[in-house]
Amino acid sequence: MPEHAATAPETTWAARVAGALLCLAVAAIHVVDQGGVTTTRDPYYVGVAYHVLEIVAVVTAVLLLLRLVRPGWLLATGVAVGPLLGYVFSRSSGLPDYSDDIGNWTETLGLVSLAVEGALLLLAAPAFVRSLRRRRS
Repeated sequence: MPEHAATAPETTWAARVAGALLCLAVAAIHVVDQGGVTTTRDPYYVGVAYHVLEIVAVVTAVLLLLRLVRPGWLLATGVAVGPLLGYVFSRSSGLPDYSDDIGNWTETLGLVSLAVEGALLLLAAPAFVRSLRRRRS
């Protein structure tokens, strides 16, 4: 793959490091929330989703640090949006077989998670769009 196909010079080192750190923070928050790396939350599909998120967040951090910015920023956007949607659904209508968090909007770890994911989304989405524009020019 040619370098220009995956990297974008306008994505600064500082932005990539910040994105990588935010991805790792998302992973760490979810590891803490589920009770450790080897623990799987109930219901099972929620636990699996946590594990997938944590793995994708770590892979995304590596991609960003390796300057593979187009796939890195795309995945970073997903690492931010996925848990944001999960937070909203789990606290509003609930999820199938999972109603424990309905109405629990002010849980401390959840609010920290929202802040980290929001910051990641604000960084990643515009960076991904810039990487697409670079490809077309």
